[in-house]
Order: sequence, then structure tokens, then C-alpha cells
Amino acid sequence: MEIKFPFQDELIMIERKTLKDIAKDLKLSVSTVSKSLSDSYEISESTKKLVQDYAEKHHYVPNKVARTLKTGKTNTIGVIVFNISNTFISQVLDGIHNGSQAEKYDIIIMQSRDDIKLEKHAIDVLRMRGIDGLLISPVAFNSNIEQLEALQNSGIPVVLFDRVNHEIKTHKVGIDNKVSAYEATEHLINSGRSKILHITGKNIGVAADRLLGFKKCLLDHQIPFDTNLYLECDYSKHDEIENSIVKKLNFLKSQGKMPNAIFGATDDITTLTLGILAELNIKVPDEVCVIGFSNIRIPNSLNPSLSTVVQPTEEIGMVAFNKLVEIIKSKYPIDDFETIELNTKLIPRKSSMP
Repeated sequence: MEIKFPFQDELIMIERKTLKDIAKDLKLSVSTVSKSLSDSYEISESTKKLVQDYAEKHHYVPNKVARTLKTGKTNTIGVIVFNISNTFISQVLDGIHNGSQAEKYDIIIMQSRDDIKLEKHAIDVLRMRGIDGLLISPVAFNSNIEQLEALQNSGIPVVLFDRVNHEIKTHKVGIDNKVSAYEATEHLINSGRSKILHITGKNIGVAADRLLGFKKCLLDHQIPFDTNLYLECDYSKHDEIENSIVKKLNFLKSQGKMPNAIFGATDDITTLTLGILAELNIKVPDEVCVIGFSNIRIPNSLNPSLSTVVQPTEEIGMVAFNKLVEIIKSKYPIDDFETIELNTKLIPRKSSMP
């Protein structure tokens, strides 16, 4: 019995050209063809166009294995994030992607789920895949530092983004978390609110500085910090964050200590809190004002529209990527590292109006 697949008789064999084939056909040296395909400055634009057009027409596919053996580089960057579904992270990845396209690097993305063991696994996997460098938003301030330093010592540079409060010595790209949290807190105070519940993530890299900014603002306005008005959510148990916030609000209500404002220290917490208040029939902003860090694209579509501290997400990703490539391409060891803090923007909306 003969088995035939659809369109079997119409399959067309595509001839795969090699560098030598292209060089022979165009009467150029293999070196000139290789440099033309790499967009080298040493080759004229007319020759590069000739070679690149010919390669595209004949379906030329570079042999990455051969190139890796020759150069010792894979032109691949590893990226470790806590959750790709997070709005902030997806926007940072856009910036990284834009940088990778300009520099012709491939990207491998892995998630830590805010779990130190999963983060370690991701580091090990990416190292085995032969990455040229690693971009990471680490789980905690000292998570997997031995593994990250081992990467650096083996010649694989590491650059941190977003959660820059980590002990490893390298370039770090994020924002000034203390100043941003201070400004958000002061906005609530200027709106006539003094009983402010601060909700943050437990042990994540941005939490400590945002809490310091929050406390400093309270102190400057002579408002005592009340431990009852503080909640840490365990990000390694992401599904339990909502339940933690609901329990906290119900407890405060039962004790007669309901806040009149809430400051969410992360994207997820801020947007989640607004929905929880609606479910609990707590009026925003009449009873409770809400502000926090959030980079959602539709803050005006929420009810009420959400006041936010907006971070320059794409720029964070692009700058971090460029700093990593800078180390990869450097002919000399780099030990003069920068911590780059980009500016945020506070946008007041109805959720925090007096």
C-alpha cells in the first residue's frame, strides 16, 4: 500500500548555497562574502548589497555551528525574568529585542517565577547553551551570586536590570526606587491622606529601596510608620498575592484601622489592589486612594483611572542590552561598572484625587 502525503508531487528541493558557492558565483573572495554578510564596515555598500541580495535570493542560511567554532561566540544572549506575562517585564523585553535586532544577537528568555531554585536552573541551562552574555532581573539581593560570579569568571558577562539591589559587581540598569516611592507617597499625603497602607513584594530586589523612600516621606511629613499598615506578599507564591491583600484589608477593617490610601510597590500589586477594592465595595478614591508602580497601557480604562509611577521600560531593556554588548565586545577586562538610574514619571489620575 502506497502512502502519499498532500502535495508530495509538488515538493521543490531548494539548493542551499555555501559561502564558497556565493564567492565562486560572484567572483569574490570568501572573506569578502563573509564580511559582506556580517555588514562589515570594511566592505563597500554596493558590494554588501550585491552579496546580501544574492544570498537572500538563493536562501543562504549561515552555518552558526561553524561560526561558533571559528569565533568562540554564539551571538546569543540569555535573559532571565521573573514572569514574562508581567506588563513591566514584557515592555523591558521589547527594549532588549530592539537592541538585539540592531546588534544581530539571538535571545533566549527564561523565567525564574521568583524562585531561587528555578533561577539557578535557568542560569545553568543558559550556560550550557553557550550564551555570550546574560541579562537578569534577579529574584533577591543575593540570589545565586556564586553561579553568576562563576559565569563572569568564565568570560560570560552579566548585566542586571530592574532589580539592581544585588551584591554582584557589574553594570546595573533601573530607576531610583527611593525617589520614586517618596514622590508617590508625598502625592497621597498632599491629597489629604495619612493612613497609607504600603503593599510590597517579599525579598524582591526593588522592595527595600521603595520601602525606604516610603518611610522617609512619612518621616519628613511627621507621620509615624505603622507596622499594621505594611504588607509583604510572597512573589514565589504568585497565586496567593490576592488572598494576602484581601486578608490584610479585612483584618484592618475588623480592627477599625482601615487605611485611607494604598501605595502598591509593584505593577502586579497596584493593579490587583484596585480590583480587590472594587470587589469589597470600597470606594476609590472616596474611601481609599490608590497609587503605585504600574506600566499598563490602559490606566485610563480602569474604573477609576489609575494613578501610577511609570517606568521607562523599553529604555531600561535597551540600555541594559547595550551595556552587556559593550562588555562582550571589549578587548580589555572591564571592572569600572555603572549603576544607571533612569527617571520615572508620576501620573496622577482619579484613583488618588482628593
